[in-house]
Amino acid sequence: MTQLRRSLGVFDAVVVGLGSMVGAGIFVALGPAAEAAGAGLLPALGVAAIVAYCNAMASARLAALHPASGGTYVYGRERLGPFWGYLAGWAFVVGKTASCAAMALTVGAYLWPGQAHAVAVAAVVALTAVNYGGVQKSALLTRVIVALVLAVLALVVVVAFASGTGYVGGLALGSDVSAGGVLQAAGLLFFAFAGYARIATLGEEVRDPARTIPRAVPIALGIALAVYAAVAVAVLAVLGPEALAASPAPLTDAARAADAGWLVPVVTAGAAVAALGSLLSLILGVSRTTLAMARDGHLPSGLAAVHPRFQVPHRAELAVGAVVAVVAATVDVRGAIGFSSFGVLAYYGIANASAWTLGRSHRPLAALGLAGCAVLAFALPLTSVLAGAAVLVAGVVAYAVTRTPGRP
Repeated sequence: MTQLRRSLGVFDAVVVGLGSMVGAGIFVALGPAAEAAGAGLLPALGVAAIVAYCNAMASARLAALHPASGGTYVYGRERLGPFWGYLAGWAFVVGKTASCAAMALTVGAYLWPGQAHAVAVAAVVALTAVNYGGVQKSALLTRVIVALVLAVLALVVVVAFASGTGYVGGLALGSDVSAGGVLQAAGLLFFAFAGYARIATLGEEVRDPARTIPRAVPIALGIALAVYAAVAVAVLAVLGPEALAASPAPLTDAARAADAGWLVPVVTAGAAVAALGSLLSLILGVSRTTLAMARDGHLPSGLAAVHPRFQVPHRAELAVGAVVAVVAATVDVRGAIGFSSFGVLAYYGIANASAWTLGRSHRPLAALGLAGCAVLAFALPLTSVLAGAAVLVAGVVAYAVTRTPGRP
């Protein structure tokens, strides 16, 4: 059997998308983004949301037409040609591998800071095993994780606002806010929005994809944006931009600043659970793109195998889990965010270019999304831009060297 089982409805698809977004955005990206933009954090969040919306609509329309595992790898191949599909898949797999490592390290940093790398590797192994058991089980676990995380975030927002601490001062824009800083922060925050694509990459496992995917993607994105905005306002108001930028754990620091020390262990547990949920969905998405690329011969053909009982790409999942475990044992979490953002923005740039081919009615949003991806990618820190560009070039070289006659 070579096809995956269609078992996910609208609700499960939305939950899978939320599981990918909420953990990364709230517990990881706010600090680096505040460091870049200062009091311009909220405008940066708005810019990131606009670009993400354009990308979401492009992905939803394309996924409805091409409901196969692989996301923009498939769309680029079908709409633009084999090379562009390959480049999208390469950017996604590399960028999201860094995202997986960042999420795993977040789990370690909150649960056992002194042994963060060891905990990260253990988390990757455990969640790879969960994904191996089938996508429906993964969606079920993600549903529980999302519910717990949203409850914790709601507590943080309520406590912060009830404290009456520094609302105006924390939210006021100062003269030190620059356009470059806002754009760089938006690029970093985009790391947090990219999870909605998990719905598209699972296109072969969604029931009635032409109806389900275009509904699930905007719903997941809208809920995530509302959550991000509420938490960002609350934390920025309590801590102020300087303290937020310097904080390795802004939500726990916000709880302390609001004189709610009892909430700190709850937030710590919520952060670990959120990162686990994000990691679960990320491994799910990367393995499906690996499956699609293996089917086309761009990765070893053995990775295209589908388990006869669980009907999941089990070899791809094991390979992805092994690579992520190695990366999580060696990388720095903040450095992974910028690198991941560059790769993911390149991926969505190709998605928007693919959507351009759908007709005139789709072109305004596609053009805005493509321009937004390019601007945010090159507004990232220079080290992230150079590393990301080098990896893309390496992918192009690999494509040229390994391509053989008769293979796309």
